[in-house]
Amino acid sequence: MIEYENLGLTNKPFHEDFLRNFRDILEKGWFILGRQVSDFEEAFAAYCATSWCAGVGSGLDALVLSLMTLGIPRGSEVIVPSNTYFVTILAIIRCGLKPVLVEPDIQSYNINPLLIEQAITKKTRCLLVVHLYGKVCDMDPILSIARRYDLAVVEDCAQAHGAEYKHKKAGSFGHLGAWSFYPTKNLGALGDAGAVTSNLAPMIEKIKTLRNYGSSSKDYIDYIGANSRLDEIQASFLLVKLKSLDTINEHKRRLAALYTEYLKSDFVTPLVHPDYYDIYHIYNIRHPQRDKIRDYLTRKGIMTRIHYPVPPHKQKALKGFVKGEYPVAALIHDTTLSLPVSFHHTVDDIFHVIEALNKY
Repeated sequence: MIEYENLGLTNKPFHEDFLRNFRDILEKGWFILGRQVSDFEEAFAAYCATSWCAGVGSGLDALVLSLMTLGIPRGSEVIVPSNTYFVTILAIIRCGLKPVLVEPDIQSYNINPLLIEQAITKKTRCLLVVHLYGKVCDMDPILSIARRYDLAVVEDCAQAHGAEYKHKKAGSFGHLGAWSFYPTKNLGALGDAGAVTSNLAPMIEKIKTLRNYGSSSKDYIDYIGANSRLDEIQASFLLVKLKSLDTINEHKRRLAALYTEYLKSDFVTPLVHPDYYDIYHIYNIRHPQRDKIRDYLTRKGIMTRIHYPVPPHKQKALKGFVKGEYPVAALIHDTTLSLPVSFHHTVDDIFHVIEALNKY
């Protein structure tokens, strides 16, 4: 069997370092906002080519705290892609803001810059772009629009650890970059964890205050904040894996290149363009017979995933918050299939998947 993911195998190369760091933290007895967190914040900011980083409890918290930090008035509009995981939109709603969905480019699956301006109104305050599947959005036109209309830019970088656009890393373009280190990410913790990156020191300082109840000093509260602190243990694990993130990304890129080169043209494969350094958190293909293909692969012992089966505008909980039809997003969600492309997979694994697909 070829599993879609096996986190035990993916993390096996790091076990000894994990155990050594864990024992050290256990002996020192400092578990919240200590040296491991500050070291990781410094290292991850440097990796992303940003000035600052603040560790938080999860990717959702990273988005929520980013929007809170901007101080956007309740009821304001935030433009967001119609093709994203629903958590991105959940963060907007949690902050009392209104999500305005814009369709993706059918080739990149990311928000289509050509459609953004027509969605802007007097209430628009922010562009929340999502670097989906490990590909950075087309940021030049997006940033140009943001400057023209004086809009904040928040990047959802949950799937883009190390991804680049024109040799610049995800999380370094906007006012704030929100990160998830969910265990399956290219840079995955062993539990929930997140971070926010920025080149704006006041925003990071506010994030650090908001994550700690809204308190900048013990027993005094400045804002209505949250309890969302990256803990020492997860930070230490992330520090270990960060040293190997480029190796992880290059391995996944090599596997992805095999799919792209050898899969038959029946399958729509991800767009490859020299402006983008894609890190393939997800390698997705599209096909109108997606469900039949998935069943076929399962019978052959090849596990796959669907990212994602239901678009945001069709989600039950988002009714009343999101209106309209989004046919491009719906088409993607109806036809997309994610293939195995983990750090633990081998070239032989990928050729086995390719052979099975080409015989379909």
